Amino acid sequence: MMDEYGSTMGSTWLFWLLLVIGIVLLAILAVRFFSGRITRPGPGRGPGAGPGPDGPGAMGATAARRILDERYAKGELSAEEYRERLRVLGDEA
Repeated sequence: MMDEYGSTMGSTWLFWLLLVIGIVLLAILAVRFFSGRITRPGPGRGPGAGPGPDGPGAMGATAARRILDERYAKGELSAEEYRERLRVLGDEA
């Protein structure tokens, strides 16, 4: 004989299980986000790429500076052009 709660007992444990899993995942994401572990990799950068213009050593490098660094690294800019554009950005090294 089935009691009055028999029809919902099967789905109740699934609901609570999914709820607990969701809370754990949100906690993990929050910890990773606030510790700075979640970052958006730039073009050509992936796991293990090491520090660079948008890596952990950059601390506030602007998008314009990253683009300028990339263009200089590719050889699109001469050293003089690179220094002049750094000066214009107010980011002289």
